[in-house]
Amino acid sequence: MNRILLAEDDNDMRRFLAKALQNAGYDVVSFDNGRSAYERMREEPFTLLLTDIVMPEMDGIELARRATELDPD
Repeated sequence: MNRILLAEDDNDMRRFLAKALQNAGYDVVSFDNGRSAYERMREEPFTLLLTDIVMPEMDGIELARRATELDPD
């Protein structure tokens, strides 16, 4: 199953996106900040990273950069 890591600091948007993706058949793990998402990403692989750009603790650009370091593909 395709696993998606979702990082979005807006609670309503995060819940909406997670539910929509789950209804489409994806396994979604969501976080409200980039740092927590990154820590989880270090523990297990995900098929796709879906991230907000402006977030507390670590922005989406930095999260994507670090994700690429963990898995260049």
